[in-house]
Amino acid sequence: MSFSPRSTGLLQSIEQVQAALSQTREEAFAQLGPAFLTRLPATPLPAPYAAGFSAQTAALLGFDPALAQDPGFADFFCGNTTRAWPPEALPYASVYSGHQFGVWAGQLGDGRALNLGEISHDGQRYELQLKGAGRTPYSRMGDGRAVLRSSIREYLCSEAMHHLGIPTTRALCVIGSDQTVWRETQESTAVVTRVAPSFVRFGHFEHFAANDLPTELQALADHVIARFYPACTQADDPYLALLQAVVEATADLLAQWQAVGFCHGVMNTDNLSLLGLTIDYGPFGFMDGFDAGFICNHSDTQGRYAYRQQPQAAYWSLFRLAQALLPLFGRQYPETGREERVIEDAQRVLETFKTRFGPALAARIQAKLGLATTQPGDTALVERLFEIMQASRADFTLTFRHLARLAKRPPADASADAPVRDLFLDRAACDAWLTEYRTRLASETRDDAARANAMNQVNPRYVLRNHLAQNAILRAEEQDFSEMERLAAVLRHPFDEQPGQEAYAALPPDWAATLTVSCSS
Repeated sequence: MSFSPRSTGLLQSIEQVQAALSQTREEAFAQLGPAFLTRLPATPLPAPYAAGFSAQTAALLGFDPALAQDPGFADFFCGNTTRAWPPEALPYASVYSGHQFGVWAGQLGDGRALNLGEISHDGQRYELQLKGAGRTPYSRMGDGRAVLRSSIREYLCSEAMHHLGIPTTRALCVIGSDQTVWRETQESTAVVTRVAPSFVRFGHFEHFAANDLPTELQALADHVIARFYPACTQADDPYLALLQAVVEATADLLAQWQAVGFCHGVMNTDNLSLLGLTIDYGPFGFMDGFDAGFICNHSDTQGRYAYRQQPQAAYWSLFRLAQALLPLFGRQYPETGREERVIEDAQRVLETFKTRFGPALAARIQAKLGLATTQPGDTALVERLFEIMQASRADFTLTFRHLARLAKRPPADASADAPVRDLFLDRAACDAWLTEYRTRLASETRDDAARANAMNQVNPRYVLRNHLAQNAILRAEEQDFSEMERLAAVLRHPFDEQPGQEAYAALPPDWAATLTVSCSS
């Protein structure tokens, strides 16, 4: 790989990065103490090499692209150098618990991830985490490794989601190796460097609540409030205000997922972020043909995290978070009657998920249809669209993108509607809906050009379809990472036409229907 260095005064060497990490320990998660984490070096990865690098994520951290040319780059970002670090500066794995597929799984934790520490840049602080860095005390029966396939998928989807405007962890780089591990078959290993303001999950709180550790539970809540939700300190009950903030962030995130046809696949409580970020890219998928029952995770045999189930799954997980936080609520109340009032407060806050998610998603769908005003029949119009999309398995992304081309007035030549009509098996049903839609558009004041421009800013032309990721993975397995970088470059401009890149926006090939993604991904 080659990256163009530039003279910026940003961090250009691994030595500078390591020095910067050592300067941001105050108030960091690691300062909460040994009850929260275990410090240990990474397991050495033989003959590491750089497979992917995001210059945009590097800029977020204050890294110059020249950093990728440092001779020690691959060794550092796979964790090989950590064995020489002093004990107080070693990376750490954090402990958490959680519910997996609705069942209490007990203690979990960072089983294959190590946090290098924090980087401060432009007034923001970011944690750097190595996913796939080897076994930790929380690995259970796992080997602590990630494979190249899943690391590439996480790298690409982190870029894709960020540029779609959806809150997400980021990925700085992918480091590969010829070392192999066994999944469904023998696969080469890799380490992806993930970046986020925090990796605290719902499961962190569940862990301390389940183990009856109220002091640690409060310390964790105080840390999150001080660092990420300081306005909560002004509330009568700061911890209830924290729950409210997380409910709102999660509702907004789910509305954004649903609006682009994204499915997470493992919405367990240990995979949900306190900051409302998309986190833990294991099995995930963007829908091709619309199916409300779409399941992106081959391991999810019951469809718990199917597309239409995602909002309910998020609400259920928020309920578990509220349950974990209950010991902290209501300290402003007298002892008598406190329990009842605390439960009522928590239930009231949880209900705001529903009142926030519904309007948030409706507003996004309204924008996707180019409707600048709200009218009484809009809900029925949207429902009928999804019904005919479901019946024909019309492509989710292309249906909305092509609707922007539709003129308010019916065209003299019916072929002008072909880009939309050709996505539907039932052309008569499509034509009937388009007639309704045109009638609705007639009440809008924007002209066709203005409406199309607005629609194209919210309806992506490019998303990370499974077959696109698979093509990049197959090339990467032959040590050719050019397709991965080309695809990443396209995904960084999802709403633009990008002449010459039309293949990345085309309908998926027939073989894409046979692709499956499981928890081993």
